[in-house]
Amino acid sequence: MIEIKNLNKSYNNHIVLNNISMKIDKGDFISIVGPSGAGKTTLLNILGTIDSFDKNEKTSLLFEKTDLTKLNDKELSSFRNKKIGFIFQFHQLLPELTARENILLPSMIGKFDSGKSHDNLNKLSSILDINKILDKKPEFLSGGEKQRVAVARALINNPSLLLADEPTGNLDSDNANKIQELFKKINKELGVTIVLVTHNKKFSKIARKCLVLKDGKWSK
Repeated sequence: MIEIKNLNKSYNNHIVLNNISMKIDKGDFISIVGPSGAGKTTLLNILGTIDSFDKNEKTSLLFEKTDLTKLNDKELSSFRNKKIGFIFQFHQLLPELTARENILLPSMIGKFDSGKSHDNLNKLSSILDINKILDKKPEFLSGGEKQRVAVARALINNPSLLLADEPTGNLDSDNANKIQELFKKINKELGVTIVLVTHNKKFSKIARKCLVLKDGKWSK
């Protein structure tokens, strides 16, 4: 599904990612762990096409046979909206919108079929148990509810890939456990490929593969 070869990233001569290669199969659930500053979030952002990497003729980034190095900014934006869902440590919900409106926003931006998007909203709301809070604004939601709404927003366009950066980092242990179970359910029942960055050892172990990144390189 995704294949990265010889990927490098540097800032002001500081090497963040050093010759990274990896392959992600459809339906994979991969966790990436490592110390702060290892390059985990940078790698996730490059996978999500929201960060650039050092151009090199030896570098390739293929996503479902599409060579992302060949797409311009407009094409990348469209590709990202259709193919990739993002979940962050902080939910980043728009305070002026209801939960329902926040969830549907990516489908509106991508001009997806309204009927299909609402059908998907109903399905996700049932899976994530957020049916009763869809008309509430974020200020009236708990931390766990906000994160579940953020998960629904990431999945509304039926992405091929779900990227999550410390999705339980701002939650108490009870809500963190619920999010972990939801990720397993999303991967198993919806078949969504997941790449997760986390410091949570328990969360990292529920993934099918756990990769360790240290000083910009894969480590054992």
